[in-house]
Order: sequence, then structure tokens, then C-alpha cells
Amino acid sequence: MLNLPKLESAIIGRCALLSLALVPMTALCVSPDVQTIIQKSVEANERDFKAAPYFNYREEDRDGPNSKTYQVYMIDGSPYQRLIAINGKPLSESQSVQEEKKLEQEKARRQAESSSDRKNRIAKYEKDRHRDHELMQQLTKAFDFKFVGTRKMESRDVYLLKATPKPGYNPPNMETQVLLGMEGQLWIDAETYQWVKVTAKVIRPVSIEGFLAQVQPGTRFELEKMPVGNGIWQPKHFSMKSHSKVLFLFNRRSQADETYSDYQRIEGSNTKSVQQGSGK
Repeated sequence: MLNLPKLESAIIGRCALLSLALVPMTALCVSPDVQTIIQKSVEANERDFKAAPYFNYREEDRDGPNSKTYQVYMIDGSPYQRLIAINGKPLSESQSVQEEKKLEQEKARRQAESSSDRKNRIAKYEKDRHRDHELMQQLTKAFDFKFVGTRKMESRDVYLLKATPKPGYNPPNMETQVLLGMEGQLWIDAETYQWVKVTAKVIRPVSIEGFLAQVQPGTRFELEKMPVGNGIWQPKHFSMKSHSKVLFLFNRRSQADETYSDYQRIEGSNTKSVQQGSGK
């Protein structure tokens, strides 16, 4: 059965996450050329996208006062989450042994799977990644960008830009429809053209075509990224509070709060082909 609220959150989250992957500039002392900013930001995010599967990392998912922490391993082409802590406390020895057993069983299962099963598993992971990536291609068409000024953030010189919906934008698919009702701000590292922080919010109701659902004002997102070495940046924190109406009558609210850390390049992987820029 279709889980509509979950689908809405996934669509909204992807749009928010990617809706503002866009801009920096070349010198703090001159007015930026917005088109140049967009192009350089797209290039930086393209490198990050290509590099993501080459890292293991830690992820903490919060649900109100509760949290679960996972060590995320890339195993034969797709990720696997190993639970390592609950509410900030490491698992007991017996729990840890059980989780390690599950990890080894999953490794063995993937090693023994048929070529078609392996292909399907990796294809599902890549489908989600490329769906997000395809959204980026629409961003330059969906928004107008305005340079607001320069700021200091975490000892970095950043450019602050505002993104507003572009009049006449026609979203090509269901997942880009939410862009019609969003605006946001971007804090972009002046040296690397990477985003340091992105915030976005829905400013007017947007109906999701094909579903009896409507994304409502009050939906907000925040994404922070950080350098992980060799010019590559990856997510540091993502939070979302969504407000939608199902069947245009019943209010649905959901939220997510995810923190990422301890990125480790997978031993033996080669990311040189996508590592450009300083990313200090």
C-alpha cells in the first residue's frame, strides 16, 4: 500500500536537499556574476555527488528526545547501517555482538547473491541518488538568485544569496513541483564554491499532481555541509519539518533530524578523478 505521508516527505526532502545546490563566487571585493556562481556551484556539487559512494560515515537520527546512531558502510555498491548507539549511549556488549553478526551476515549475503539480485540492489540505490541528482538540473530553471552580501561562518568567508521561485517555471515531473512554492537562502564558501549552509521553506501551498496531497507553508529545511578531504564536501546536518494536507483535508506533520560525521574514504577506492579544488 502506498505510504503517502512518507512519499510526500521523501519528495519534499529531496527537493529541499537539492533545491539550493547552487552558488558562490570568485572574489569578495567584487559584485558576483550570478550565472557564473551557479555554474561553479553545480560543478562543485557534481564532484561531491560522484564521490559520495567512496565514503563510510557515521549517522545519528533524532526523533524528539530519542536518537539512534549508525555506522554506515558501503558494501559492494550500496550502503548498510550498523546500529552502534541508542540515545547517545553505546550498545551493550551483547547488543554490539549481535549487530556485528548482522553485519557479517549481510556481507556474506551480498557476496553470495546472484548477479541479477546484485544488479537490482545497486540499481535501487543508484536510482535514489540519480533522482536527487536529476533535480539539480532543474534548479537553475526553477529559481531566481540575488546576491545579498558577504558573511563569516565557521571562520570561512561566505556569500549569502537568496533564491526565489522564477515566474513561469514549469516543473517537468512530480518531484520538482514543490519548487514552485519554495524560497531559501544559501551560504556559499567563497574559496571552494561549496555550500556551507542552505535553508529553505515553503511559502505557499503546492499541490502534488497525481496525489491528493498539498505541501503547506510551515514546511522548512536546513542542510549543512562540511569538507571531508581532497576538495570533497558531504552533508554534516539535515533537518526537516514538513506540513502537508492529505486529501486536502487531513493535516500531516513529520520531521527529520540527521547528523553526519566521521567520513572515512573506503580503503582502496580512488576518488582522484572527482577531487578538484582545495576543500580545506
